[in-house]
Amino acid sequence: MAYGIADGDEGVKNTSRNALRDAIVTYGASDDAIAFLLPHLDDILKNGVADSSSLDDLPKTKILQDTDASNRRKEGAVVALGSVALHLKGPENATKIDNSVDMLLSSLKTPNEDVQSSIADALAKLMKKGNTQSRIEVILDQLVNDCLEGDSTAIRHGAAYGIASAVKGSGIATLKKFGIVIRLEEACAEGSSDNKEGSLFAIQLLCTRLGLLFEPYIIVLLPSLLKSFGDGSESVRKAASKAVGVIMSKLSAHGVKLVLPTVLTAFNDSSWRTKEASINMLGSMSHLAPKQLASALPKVVPKLTEAFTDTHPKVKASAEAALDEISSVIRNPEIREISPALLKALTDPASKTLAALEALIETEFLHAIDAPSLALIVPILHRGLRDRAATTKRYGALITGNICTMINDSRDFLPYIPTLMPDLKSSLLDPIPDVRSIAAKALGSLTRGLGEDALPDLRPWLIEQLRLDGLSSAERSGAAQGLTEVLIASGGAVVESQMMDDILPLASHPSQSTREGVLWVLCFLPPALGQGFTVMLDASLPALINGLSDDNEQVREVAMRAGRVLIKSHGKVHFDKILPILQSGMADEDHRIRLSSLMLLGDLLSMIGGTTVLRTDGDTQDDIRRAERAQAQITLTLGITTRNRVLSDVYLARSDNAGAVRHAAVQVWKTVVSVTARTLKQILQVLVSRVVSDLASGDPEKTEMAGKCLGDIVSKLGDSVLPEVIPVLRNSLYDGDHNTRRGVCVGLSEVISSSTKDQILRFLDIIVKVVQDAICDDNESVREMAASSFQNLYNLVGTRAMDEVVPALMVALEDTDDDDRSGRALNGLTGILSIRSKELLPYIIPRLVQQPITISHAKALSSIATVTSTTLYFHFNSIIPALLNDLATGATDDKSHVEAVRDCARSVFGNADEAGVNRLIGEVSKDCASDKAEFRKESCWMLGTVVEAHFYDLNSIIIRELIHRFNDENKDVVKAANKAFAALSKNVPAEELVNDIEYMRNLIASMVSDARRRKGGVGDGEFLLPGFNIPKGLEPLLPIYQRGILYGTPNIREASAAGLGEVINLTADKYLAGPLIIKMTGPLLRIVGDRNPANVKIAILKTLGLILVKGGPALRAFVPQFQTTFVKALSDPSRQVRLEAINALGLLMPLSTRVDPLIKELVAGSLGKGGVGDDGAVGVVAVQTATLEALAVVLQRGGKKSKLPDSIPSALEASASLIRHSDETVREAAAKVTGAACDILGPEKTEVMIQSEILDSNDDDSGDIRQGKASAIRRIFTAEVAKDLNESISADILGLAIKYVNDEKLAVKESGIAALGAVVGRSKDPESSLRSVESEFMSFMDRDLKHRLETHQAVARGLCLCLQLAQVESRISFFGLNLLKACIKLAMSGSQRVQFAFNDVLWLALDVTEGQAGLDEFSSIAMFEDARQMKSLYSKVLLKIKKVTITD
Repeated sequence: MAYGIADGDEGVKNTSRNALRDAIVTYGASDDAIAFLLPHLDDILKNGVADSSSLDDLPKTKILQDTDASNRRKEGAVVALGSVALHLKGPENATKIDNSVDMLLSSLKTPNEDVQSSIADALAKLMKKGNTQSRIEVILDQLVNDCLEGDSTAIRHGAAYGIASAVKGSGIATLKKFGIVIRLEEACAEGSSDNKEGSLFAIQLLCTRLGLLFEPYIIVLLPSLLKSFGDGSESVRKAASKAVGVIMSKLSAHGVKLVLPTVLTAFNDSSWRTKEASINMLGSMSHLAPKQLASALPKVVPKLTEAFTDTHPKVKASAEAALDEISSVIRNPEIREISPALLKALTDPASKTLAALEALIETEFLHAIDAPSLALIVPILHRGLRDRAATTKRYGALITGNICTMINDSRDFLPYIPTLMPDLKSSLLDPIPDVRSIAAKALGSLTRGLGEDALPDLRPWLIEQLRLDGLSSAERSGAAQGLTEVLIASGGAVVESQMMDDILPLASHPSQSTREGVLWVLCFLPPALGQGFTVMLDASLPALINGLSDDNEQVREVAMRAGRVLIKSHGKVHFDKILPILQSGMADEDHRIRLSSLMLLGDLLSMIGGTTVLRTDGDTQDDIRRAERAQAQITLTLGITTRNRVLSDVYLARSDNAGAVRHAAVQVWKTVVSVTARTLKQILQVLVSRVVSDLASGDPEKTEMAGKCLGDIVSKLGDSVLPEVIPVLRNSLYDGDHNTRRGVCVGLSEVISSSTKDQILRFLDIIVKVVQDAICDDNESVREMAASSFQNLYNLVGTRAMDEVVPALMVALEDTDDDDRSGRALNGLTGILSIRSKELLPYIIPRLVQQPITISHAKALSSIATVTSTTLYFHFNSIIPALLNDLATGATDDKSHVEAVRDCARSVFGNADEAGVNRLIGEVSKDCASDKAEFRKESCWMLGTVVEAHFYDLNSIIIRELIHRFNDENKDVVKAANKAFAALSKNVPAEELVNDIEYMRNLIASMVSDARRRKGGVGDGEFLLPGFNIPKGLEPLLPIYQRGILYGTPNIREASAAGLGEVINLTADKYLAGPLIIKMTGPLLRIVGDRNPANVKIAILKTLGLILVKGGPALRAFVPQFQTTFVKALSDPSRQVRLEAINALGLLMPLSTRVDPLIKELVAGSLGKGGVGDDGAVGVVAVQTATLEALAVVLQRGGKKSKLPDSIPSALEASASLIRHSDETVREAAAKVTGAACDILGPEKTEVMIQSEILDSNDDDSGDIRQGKASAIRRIFTAEVAKDLNESISADILGLAIKYVNDEKLAVKESGIAALGAVVGRSKDPESSLRSVESEFMSFMDRDLKHRLETHQAVARGLCLCLQLAQVESRISFFGLNLLKACIKLAMSGSQRVQFAFNDVLWLALDVTEGQAGLDEFSSIAMFEDARQMKSLYSKVLLKIKKVTITD
């Protein structure tokens, strides 16, 4: 107390204090010691002066007496007092203990950490003495307040010491009980800088003093703790750094697992200080225990390396420091030596990775690699495996594969597998073979070192890559190589099981990717497994051979590679297993298998013979010597029998149909055969046997190949082989089945073509007999090949071959007693004609067409036609007339004879060459116009048969002839023509025939015109075409027209619709009834609504109207569709379309039963209220006019079917308003509706309408309104209702009409004239009324040049109405001489349209339909000149007028 504790040197002071504390703890427990110490310490605490009386001889002058020394003594006394208090026991000392505790707590504010630490040590031991526990909550609350809110750092730091000691002394439960951690966490997260610093002091000291007990609370405090590193206060950051250092040094293995995720998450914080804190914390983990360090480093080091890419320099510096710290705990001396290179690679991976990998490869490891070493190496390997450079990837894969051999515990490496395995997999699929190979070996090493259990997903992934469609061939090969290494590392049992059960069965998988993957495995597994692959050889060869024939080229290439690998690795030892498979492949149907098998056989033979397959001609002496040695070695190895069989297969392949196979066979042959002729003689017996077997195989390719081979043998060995071959072929022809016979013919053909003439002549008798018998064979394929043999024989020996064969066949053909013989002869002739028809037909045809044609001749000609199409048409001029004559004259009633001739005709027509179609149709159509009905009928049948042969180019001729026959006088001819046209429609595509629709229309129109105008014709009467007026007569034409309507061009659609209407018009109603008329209607209704040109719509609407007339009640179900179509057409831009729609609506009315909705729609449309006229492309006026015209027609023809009381009145109301419209056409149409509506409503309502709408002159100021009223008068008085009108009304109307006639506006005047004529005609006394207004008419007729053309036409119209409506006995006397003379004058001298108009007046006046009575009456009262003029008009003009209608 006197010297040491008061010493100014901190070291002396601290040591003295500790010595005092330890002395009291050790020796101060006795009552005497306590009695001595307590007073002594109390005195020091009061005055800070030591008791010098006890110092004995020590120098008193050296005792420090200043204030600082006094304070230091007080601090020491507090520490000592705490130590003394430990020895106080019993209730009697409780007060002393409490005082000591309070004094210690008070002394915690001393700004000396050593003092504070010592006090804390003492306090911890006093927490359960005296009354301390009863007031622990108060103590802790005060300490926490001081810690968080203290005025100075010393106070806050001392309070933190107090908290730690109080919790340690009271127990860990105190933290939760009094919410200390929560208060510290809140202060650290949200408090002021002092709060944060104090809380961090407390966390640091709690962790220091409690150790593992505090670990569970670290995870709660860690986020706030890390956040403190980003605080703006440096003191807070420093406190946080110290706290983190203490925490990391105290963590257990479990604590590492709890803390590490939070620290790693903090690494991603946007604040660089937080990142730095997390990095520092990660670096601090180097102080963990080895086992804990090993578990943490796989996650720590990658994060630290990631920090090197950060933009903040302090983050990078922290990462470097952390890595240095981790590297400092490396125990492996080799790694420690190269650690600078490794750290450089981690800090600068782009440029230092390769150097680090090279350093690792060059290092000779004598010690096991520990966990910290792995932590540094693995990120470098990870980077190397992902590098672009192949060298870097190779090094990375190599080290990764070997690393398992350099570690003591494989479990240390397991945490890095998720990091490195994706990189190894990527390298395994690398485009560079070397990289793939090393990566595959690395996977095998890892499997061997870690065990398959550590890599459970590796093998399934590799198999999946083999099957994946998206991979390239190189990537798939890498997967196969990797799988091979992994399987081998797993052991032989696993290899065999996996291959036999899982991989080889996939060789026939539908996916080409899977098949290729299996073959890649076969490329790598045999050499890698060595003789261990022998047990799988038998199962692998079929998969390999099937791969050689795969449709996919890449699969075939891999299969070839696998085959070569297999032969190279197992060929010499296991040729007995491989050779049969290759020989079988050489006989396969697929040329790809043959080629691949042959190439592999060449590799096998060259390997056995100790040579290589030639790629040149092989004609040099060195090549011959090598072949000689190879042949000897092969013979020695394989044996004579096997050698002969193999060489026979190779020689036979030299005649293969595929050029590539032939070329390969020649190369293999020259590789192992030195002298061909000698070797052929050695293997001849085996080779000929094989050739004959293939000739009889029935396989066309094998037969052809064997035949070529036989010819090749004959050409090489000549006379020495013919005596052996020809007898064998002859015997096989008579002893074998049809396949054998066909093969004999193939072989014989090749023998003939390969032999000289002299060689064949020596065996000619045998050959001719064989050829003759073969060419008459019952089997067609035999006959075909025999014909080829005959052709070769003919080419070689000339006409002698023909002279030997043909006469005998002709004789046999005439043998009617032996059908089999004649049939075989016909077969022979047919076969010969198939190749020599030009020479033989002139000799045969005349004999076959002699009249009458026999059944046998008909059948013969039918058979001949099948093989002579290119030449037979030169003889149509004799064949066709003969067949036609035989059918038409009916030479026999035998049905079988007739059918045979017809079959013959079908065969001739069906096999006709395109070059002969003109001749064929020309000959057939000659008799279509014959004067004999039977000939016309059979010609029509022949035309129908011709079209069945699908000749389209001459459709127009066939159509012309058949349509002309539709008007034939003979019913049988008509039916035949119709049936032939049906065949034309069925067999010729409709899209072809639609191009002839216009042509058909012209033909029909021409024919109809001729029928009307010729002598005895029907004139203008109804004409029905006979061809259409039979049951289903129109059906042949209907598909053509329907196709044109639905799918043709606009012109074709128009022609189709118009043409359909024309043929309907030529057909009687009874032949249109039922389904036929419905079948016509559907397409027209579907197409009329499309965007067709106006002319198409017009044609369709006209045809629909005609269908309505013809179809009648059968079309009642279509009324809604008809109605919708016609109403829609009223808004069409084309006026003519609108007119046709109006007319069609009128035709629809007889079928319609519900007219009220239609009337309502039309009324609304006429007023512009929707429905009709919505199309903005058409003017409103035009649509209104069309709608009103349609409404008038509907009312006239179906208005009386209306059932709703307001339908007709609404129409009248609308028309009454529209006769005042500004447009004249609308007014005229509205007037028609007015007349039709009044006619239905009756006289009463008509009179009301007249009074209110016409006689009312309030709105007569407008000329348009006056014109509308005049038009309405005309229409009302034209209707039948006018007969029943009141006379006064009629008189008023007559006056109004006269008024309008004299109106100053021409439109009113002209409408008034027509109205005046109608009113006069409907008056009770027409003649008197006419006389009263005659002057009005005459005023316009006397001086014709004075008035315009339209006015004269209006006068003529009015007079016509007057004549039509007036009910008088004599129109001549009613009309009067003056009016008639004026009409004659205008009819002869006016303009053409005026003449036409007054011609109609005179036609009605003379009542021309009743004869000359009117003309005679006029002549009797007229002057001579007037009578002469009238007679001239009558004879030249009036008689030609058929009808005059003005009332419509």
